[in-house]
Amino acid sequence: MRDFQLPGRSTVHSVNGMCATSQPLAAEAAISILRAGGNAVDAAIAASAVLCVVEPYNTGIGGDCFVLLSKGGSGNIIGLNGSGRSPKALSLEKLKSVNGTLGLNSVHSVTVPGAVDAWARLIEDHGTMELGRVFEPAIRLAEEGFAVAPRIGIEWHFLEAHLAHDADALAQYTIDGKAPAIGDKFRLPVLAQTLRLIGEKGRDAFYEGPLAEDMVTKLRSAGGFHTLEDFAEVKGNYVEPIRTAYRGHEICEIPPSGQGITALLMLNILSRKGLDGLDPHGAARFHYEMEAARLAYDMRDRYVADPDFGEVPVDRLLSNEVADELAARIDPDRRIEDIASVRDPLNRDTIYLSVVDKDRNAVSFINSLFFGFGSGILAPKSGVMFQNRGSGFVMEEGHLNCVAGGKRPLHTIIPAMLVEKGRAVMPFGVMGGAYQAVGHVHVATNMLDYGMDVQQAIDSPRAFPAGNGIDAELGISAETREGLAARGHTLRNAFLPHGGGQAILIDHERGTLTGGSDPRKDGAAVGY
Repeated sequence: MRDFQLPGRSTVHSVNGMCATSQPLAAEAAISILRAGGNAVDAAIAASAVLCVVEPYNTGIGGDCFVLLSKGGSGNIIGLNGSGRSPKALSLEKLKSVNGTLGLNSVHSVTVPGAVDAWARLIEDHGTMELGRVFEPAIRLAEEGFAVAPRIGIEWHFLEAHLAHDADALAQYTIDGKAPAIGDKFRLPVLAQTLRLIGEKGRDAFYEGPLAEDMVTKLRSAGGFHTLEDFAEVKGNYVEPIRTAYRGHEICEIPPSGQGITALLMLNILSRKGLDGLDPHGAARFHYEMEAARLAYDMRDRYVADPDFGEVPVDRLLSNEVADELAARIDPDRRIEDIASVRDPLNRDTIYLSVVDKDRNAVSFINSLFFGFGSGILAPKSGVMFQNRGSGFVMEEGHLNCVAGGKRPLHTIIPAMLVEKGRAVMPFGVMGGAYQAVGHVHVATNMLDYGMDVQQAIDSPRAFPAGNGIDAELGISAETREGLAARGHTLRNAFLPHGGGQAILIDHERGTLTGGSDPRKDGAAVGY
């Protein structure tokens, strides 16, 4: 239990339902849907749509979506990969022939948006409300305006230069070329019109017709290979979640093309080293976590890719043999020297949310544009900001994750679900680009090894092995930093906190819900 003489955030408790997300307006929208008779799927999509409005640099309808769903608290988890693909006409050869890159502002990093298709499929298969109904809170905020929250205002300011690459983006997402300040009222009327049209006419209104024509026209004017056919053919797919056992629980993740397997690899490694008994904020714990991360991310960067384009050896990567081999490489007193640096070390963000309803349907839901404001390329008539998820490809011929037409890149956004004794007990996630796998492990081990409650587990200081060193949050003590340096690690202060996280713990016996939301962002857990 927290010390109430110190500042902090309490866990949130409820009975009938709960949403935990990075913005109070989104959590409130989800609860309003639950109160109106919607289920967790309806509420999650309502919250995500609101976040596309009020956190527009972190997510949008031009991005991707992944979901884990437990129906009625079952441990038989449903997974949905709602990520889009590169244009079919793209290839490594074509990219080289036009001196193209997969840089953050490059049109060639724009993959076709998968989120809207995923939302529509979830509503049709598992929801209870119409898409237009769950969009109502987002449309209202986009039309009438919203007040910019603190963390959002800070990062929006940092992204002014990114937006300046595209006149349409600058026009719709700044005020006279400047990001709105904290507390400013901001409106997105074009996006409101697009959401209303999708709500009225469904998924096809986004992927075909005038909206699709606007998007394809903009992308091709920037030199992209995208076609109307690429948009019309978007289709997410249900996937079987991958799992590993840890301290009497199972942790479930989306399989490749997502990086969820990285978190499972880390847990398999750490299960062989043993974290219990170590100071949860001490150097030994962070050393093991960072070394396990470096080993797991090295495997990710070698093998994780779109399984439609080559075999991703999931079973072997999650085998006891691989876990034993990797764990044996960790020296408790010294950093491993011969591991490649983690690709994609930049701090990128997204939105993650958890929802549980009265019937204990539990949703672990993530939606993203990848980098802040994605590619920074905006389709003017639809107000769609395009993601730059194609930056996750490599331009190395023969690599499993090499760029190709109609292919999904290695994807960093990952929802998670904790299962105990055959029942889903916690949808959870942590944002922040490549950091997310480390975040999942940090939160899970805080709870399972150290007995922290859900809010304490989220609050706990974080670190990430970026590049050739460790980006450490300011909450990591001087003593811990000295202990890590003595083991050969180079520490830097993280420029921004590592992501944000949310979780909802389901107590099936007592019939209660306990939520936590990350103070690194503007979020809240709200129940009823």
